Amino acid sequence: MRIDWAPLRAELAQWRTAGLELPFWWRDDDAIAPTDALEMLASLSEATEVPVHLAIIPKDATEALAQSLAECFVPVVHGWAHVSHTPEGVKNAEFGAGRPASAALQDASDGLVRLKSLFSDRLASMFVPPWNRIAPEVVAGLAEAGFDVVSTYNPRKTAFAAPGVAQINTHIDPIFWRGHRGLVDAETLLSQVVSLLQDRRAGRTDSQEPLGYLTHHLVHDADIWEFSRQFLLEICDGPVRLYRHDGKGNL
Repeated sequence: MRIDWAPLRAELAQWRTAGLELPFWWRDDDAIAPTDALEMLASLSEATEVPVHLAIIPKDATEALAQSLAECFVPVVHGWAHVSHTPEGVKNAEFGAGRPASAALQDASDGLVRLKSLFSDRLASMFVPPWNRIAPEVVAGLAEAGFDVVSTYNPRKTAFAAPGVAQINTHIDPIFWRGHRGLVDAETLLSQVVSLLQDRRAGRTDSQEPLGYLTHHLVHDADIWEFSRQFLLEICDGPVRLYRHDGKGNL
């Protein structure tokens, strides 16, 4: 795959000239067990030296995953069962509006307990709601449930989603979910990335929020893997500071 990375390189050069630093992170969703795809994800993480915050579905997570998970992964909580509770015609959400917040928060708490039993101190207290959707009343209770970060999609409006709960979102998704479910046109993706960086540099969005790359290893085709490889190498060639949540902040 040949991609003209010149627009990204030019934008990163402007960041460097301005003395700016780009916080960056990587999240991958829907893990439950060891797979060949997860091994490919680990290999890519190790080759690019970018850690992966692996959003694991607690209800179905296996002992085998806990026993074999590579050090490049930071396990985080991905809802409870990845089951939608919305009525027909409403966008999927496990923790969305319309469901009692008490029931949703109990599921979130159960998810934290289950994954803590599997991953112990490796588990980061980050909550990733399936489909990136979560009701405000659920967010409000996350700190009491044991979480200090919530992660969805799109640039955050505020640094904290609720008292004690930081908002650290993802912003770049290479999968064309509403179409062929392969790679989004690479030129279109690149344009989106540059626009995100320009908005940060101009102060239109929060430049302190780590820019998040979102992947789903279980459904990647060859083009998505290759784009991800090239993109991670290109972005990390800029003035980047990698974010890794381990309960201690940035590493």
